[in-house]
Amino acid sequence: MKMIASVLSIFRPVRFLVVAFTCALVLFSNAFPAFAIDSYQSNPTEGTTQLLDIQRKTDEAATEPPEGLKKTQKETSQGLNEVQGAADIDKQKNPENSQGAKSVEENIKNVLDKVTGK
Repeated sequence: MKMIASVLSIFRPVRFLVVAFTCALVLFSNAFPAFAIDSYQSNPTEGTTQLLDIQRKTDEAATEPPEGLKKTQKETSQGLNEVQGAADIDKQKNPENSQGAKSVEENIKNVLDKVTGK
């Protein structure tokens, strides 16, 4: 039992250093957040127009009484859904623009083949 106590007493200064290092790490990680990679710097006003249009349509839908089936189908047929319409539809993945894409199974098979050396 004395041996365990003597070993623990030796590590007492090390424990203090570990605690001090952890506190310093927490302090600096909060004071200096991680810097983003310089690959793409987006403009804060990008997409604001689309969002404002979506917000306007959402506000209109919230203040009006429930729409009929015909009007809902007409609005929905223009794009992703009734509120968004065709906003960013070119950025969405769908069968028409994903013909050449590899499936998840193919990607996993390729990675496993590389790992196993086949």
